[in-house]
Amino acid sequence: MSSGYHDGEKAVQLRARRQFEAEQLNGMVRPTLTLAPKRFLESQSLAVVGTVDGIGQVWASLLTGSPGFLQASTERRVQINATPIPDSPLSAALKEGTPCGVIVIDLASRVRLRLNGNAVQTPDNSIVLDLRQVYFNCPQYIQRRSIKTSGAKPQAPVTTAAEALTSVQIQWINQADTFFITSLHPESACADASHRGGFPGFVQVLDSQTLIFPDYAGNNMFNTLGNIHLNPRTGILFLDFKQGKTLQLTGEAQILWDAEARKGFVGAERVVRFDVHQVLEVSSATSLRWDFIDYSPYNPGIRD
Repeated sequence: MSSGYHDGEKAVQLRARRQFEAEQLNGMVRPTLTLAPKRFLESQSLAVVGTVDGIGQVWASLLTGSPGFLQASTERRVQINATPIPDSPLSAALKEGTPCGVIVIDLASRVRLRLNGNAVQTPDNSIVLDLRQVYFNCPQYIQRRSIKTSGAKPQAPVTTAAEALTSVQIQWINQADTFFITSLHPESACADASHRGGFPGFVQVLDSQTLIFPDYAGNNMFNTLGNIHLNPRTGILFLDFKQGKTLQLTGEAQILWDAEARKGFVGAERVVRFDVHQVLEVSSATSLRWDFIDYSPYNPGIRD
């Protein structure tokens, strides 16, 4: 049976003994936008974009806007009418053109769409994404939130850079129930952006430059872990839903398969270790805010 999966994805599927389940989904990834993803895309306000910088570091960046800021120009092209923060990793990558993975997510309905391709910033500062892969993703581990505007006058973003996490940032991560992760296939240069969620505390900070988090049962395609298997360079984005600020981490990830690593993570099938190389905290990254509704019923563990 032929497979559209790359060697990294197939290696993780084999290690996890999920080749059969993955093969049942073979073919769901398409190179074009059909009507359903097009309609979903154009109704959304939140996208996370994965790109690679000039020295090979992978980043996850936030883009938001009013519904319609994401537009399907053709079945193979998406226009994003949002201007990246000046001098950000996303802005720098787009100037040269870059492999680009995008996840568009509706937290309220727990629907997410993944778009992978190549992107460049146009002279009018919009972003054009030429598509290679389009597919909806499972709704597991998404905490429901309703979107709203901040009600305050928009402020210019302010970026603070460091090589390690501060105590305040560590507390932020320890309380997080959601983050986004981006990865890159080293040979095809195909970037990918995905979502991870769980009860607060599902991400553990070992020290100022090391995180670990569980990998729960999913769709068994292993797009993210397959990339990490071949290329450890990874980007992580935490979004403060109440204040509109972001925490961007770039570094290297490693998949830990042993039972010892899974201790303390209820429901984990694997654990991922992430070593931080650089930290960017951006205040006023978006004017949008979100109200918490409820946790995903799929989250492993018991929440009081």
